Amino acid sequence: MARRTRFVDSDILIVGGGFGGCGAAYESRYWGRDLKIVLVEKANIERSGAVAQGLSAINCYMGMQWGENQPEDFVRYARGDLMGLVREDLVYDIARHVDSTVHMFEEWGLPIIKDPRTGRYLREGKWQIMIHGESYKPIVAEAARKSATEVYNRIMVTHLLMDKARPNRIAGAVGFNVRNGEFYVFRAKAVIVGAGGGSHIYRPRSVGEGMGRTWYAPWSTASAYGLLIPTGATMTQMENKIVLTRFKDGYGPVGAWFLLLKAHVTNAAGEMYEAARFDEIKARVGKYAEIHPMPTCLRNHSLLEEVKAGKGPIYMHTQQVLDTKEKEEIGWEDFLDMTIGQAVVWASQNVDPKDRPSELITSEPYIMGSHATCSGAWASGPEDCAPQDYQWGYNRMTTVQGLFGAGDTIGGSAHKFSAGSFTEGRLAGKAAVGYVIDMKADAPQVDEAQIKKLEQTVFKPLENYRIGRNEIVAGTVAPSYISPLQGLQRLEKLMDEYVGGYSMFYVTSEPLLNRSLELLSMLKEDFEHIGAEDLHQTTTAPTIPSWTTPSGMCSRHLNTMPTRLSGTCRSFLFTTSFSQRGFVTDFRTLAGNASLIASRVSVWRQGSESKGRPPAVFAMSFIRRATAAKARR
Repeated sequence: MARRTRFVDSDILIVGGGFGGCGAAYESRYWGRDLKIVLVEKANIERSGAVAQGLSAINCYMGMQWGENQPEDFVRYARGDLMGLVREDLVYDIARHVDSTVHMFEEWGLPIIKDPRTGRYLREGKWQIMIHGESYKPIVAEAARKSATEVYNRIMVTHLLMDKARPNRIAGAVGFNVRNGEFYVFRAKAVIVGAGGGSHIYRPRSVGEGMGRTWYAPWSTASAYGLLIPTGATMTQMENKIVLTRFKDGYGPVGAWFLLLKAHVTNAAGEMYEAARFDEIKARVGKYAEIHPMPTCLRNHSLLEEVKAGKGPIYMHTQQVLDTKEKEEIGWEDFLDMTIGQAVVWASQNVDPKDRPSELITSEPYIMGSHATCSGAWASGPEDCAPQDYQWGYNRMTTVQGLFGAGDTIGGSAHKFSAGSFTEGRLAGKAAVGYVIDMKADAPQVDEAQIKKLEQTVFKPLENYRIGRNEIVAGTVAPSYISPLQGLQRLEKLMDEYVGGYSMFYVTSEPLLNRSLELLSMLKEDFEHIGAEDLHQTTTAPTIPSWTTPSGMCSRHLNTMPTRLSGTCRSFLFTTSFSQRGFVTDFRTLAGNASLIASRVSVWRQGSESKGRPPAVFAMSFIRRATAAKARR
């Protein structure tokens, strides 16, 4: 079948129109007035990305203009909640700039709720401010649309292009129009990836009639990692999965209920189980149990132990805090702004949160880099505060020359959320402009043979279906191809049962992980035979490899750990650093406790050779500690 191929040239190509991509477009234009900036989005930037449906709060705001918090405070918070697994230079860099981002949002028309007593932004918690966020994404998208030279909606980018002359240099990307099937070749001097993290890598709790309902955006298909990993970019903390406590069945957020309304949680017997399990947790992790608020993974660990002990369901006592009409409006608006499905679930189950408590449960795991986790690419830090080994010329550039990232794409910088992701996009955009200016006389070269090969790969599922569609045995069972849905369900089942999903209480082991790698290898063979009935299914077919690539990396990262204790995949791990010869493991224990704790990093890359500069260790604060520990030994 003949298809039209369109070529688009640009100075800076931005892949993904979520908050990271919009921030990159805005800032790239500010510093690169004469550059051609192209933004590509598989949906439409008006309502794309994780914030497409709106939000009820901005979760990353310092309030420096009122002296509420400083960037150093936020670094301490992120480091504590992640139990040491952070890149402090990246977190600090976002924290010192995020307030200016939020102030721009307000100038652009975002309604930020004010505290009538002080005139300041109304705080939901120490870092969160309340907003009327139904139109949050359209407001931000408008700024990006006005900044970009061209915006290509409905174009799904499937692969990145490498420089023909220099294998470790980016040259652009390819993709296709999800409406008419036209093939696109984007040639660029620099690429900023602002694509999404990974939902549906693990089997979700919502199955059957609830299929498609997830906590994170269901259209976030791990493209951030599926695009980067094949380029050879160094990745970090791909085992650092996030598991969230949410209202059962609807994934309704609990932040406003905990932080603003001060609701408390008990087991079915009405016992405050977190306090009851404090001594047990402290015996395992020491000082981390004393951090306030207690790290998310430890709170989840307490909940899971209660469920395993038969003390569930776990209840949030919403009925005890909705004592005024104002609080009741806050509780309902929290859902209507961002998770309408939770209100529907309550209505269908005859639950009125004003009259009775509501069930909580932990979610399935997600792999992402913008929330309370650090999965993603290892990136260069800011010149003024990153250690020498963490900085190689351009802020937020990966170990592939000219390839930048923001939001879910960049690892090591947790708790970005929406405003932080936009801010990281701004940082990447500014750095990419500098890179393009520096390399102005040395443009990359695309490989025509590579482009032709990728075009065949992209549309192969259509050909598989065309050839094998008449061989269907029964229903959707065909001997020569599998459907994208069948492939996805096999992957979700595999990851859930072997790599620490919710059905296994998030626990795995070396034999399970080894078996997962065997099964993933077989699954990848089957994915060569995915069949797509139409262009819509063709948009799904490339995402299956996008899911399996980080899935395999997650298994390999986890497989470097000699100890796996109950928790939410972030608890009780160990420190490891990367060398060109492989993994170097560094054990650290707490005084009087043999348990291994969460202060580790694993940097794993495809292939046996390392390009760029692999880090000596991960978090800056642990360089000093690890050195001192080795000296004592």
